[in-house]
Amino acid sequence: MQAGKITLVFGLCAGLAACGSTTGEQVAIGAGAGALGSVLLNTNPLTGAAVGVASNLIYCNTKTRNC
Repeated sequence: MQAGKITLVFGLCAGLAACGSTTGEQVAIGAGAGALGSVLLNTNPLTGAAVGVASNLIYCNTKTRNC
């Protein structure tokens, strides 16, 4: 069942992978996706939110063509 959860999280992240217009929007989107993913994986939501924020900020600032 763990593999199913991981697949669901990756699908959710792919669907939510969006860059906001501002840094605040990027932080909010990343935190939400990371926290939700960590809840689905039954891990620490604060850690998930932190990882989500960092990941989204890095992605949005390096892949500007897709954002």
